[in-house]
Amino acid sequence: MRTRLYNMLIKYADTFHEVVPLNKAKDKLLKMDFSKSNEALTEEILGNTEMFTDYVHQLLSNKKYKYGIGGYDELRTVYKRSRVFDAVGEPRRLHLGVDIWGPAGTPVYAPIGGVIHSFAFNDDFGDYGATILLQHQLDGFAFYTLYGHLSLKDIAGLQEGQYITRGMEFAHFGEPHENGNWHRIFTFR
Repeated sequence: MRTRLYNMLIKYADTFHEVVPLNKAKDKLLKMDFSKSNEALTEEILGNTEMFTDYVHQLLSNKKYKYGIGGYDELRTVYKRSRVFDAVGEPRRLHLGVDIWGPAGTPVYAPIGGVIHSFAFNDDFGDYGATILLQHQLDGFAFYTLYGHLSLKDIAGLQEGQYITRGMEFAHFGEPHENGNWHRIFTFR
């Protein structure tokens, strides 16, 4: 069943700015698999940021991919890396966003205009790291996008209510020590 938000996103899709630099004619994207079906993700790799970083880097460099893309609605064993997702009763393993894996420093652009709703440094191991939430409106309907695993410099000097224009470079992929101890990653939700 399509939601009102889904229908609006489809309606305006051709007006959105790219979120990261991408040459659609030549840049290759790799669909990443962080589910239990990926037997290459051992407990040792999941528990060690450097080994996990090497694993992701190897996947991307094998065939010269520009970015790795982590899927929406994926049951992820990779969340076992962190207690952040171990809720009482049932741990969270369902991924509710789209990850883009690439080099630290990669610019992030606003797909549409919006105001900064909030920002924070979520510094727990495996958390979002430096994070920005933008509030947008389409046809009078408000919705939010989350940008996580960013560089700490991107949240310095921000103010809630500050307007970010469509296509504005407002953030960058962070290094592991500032992005929740992940490989160079960016989450778009």
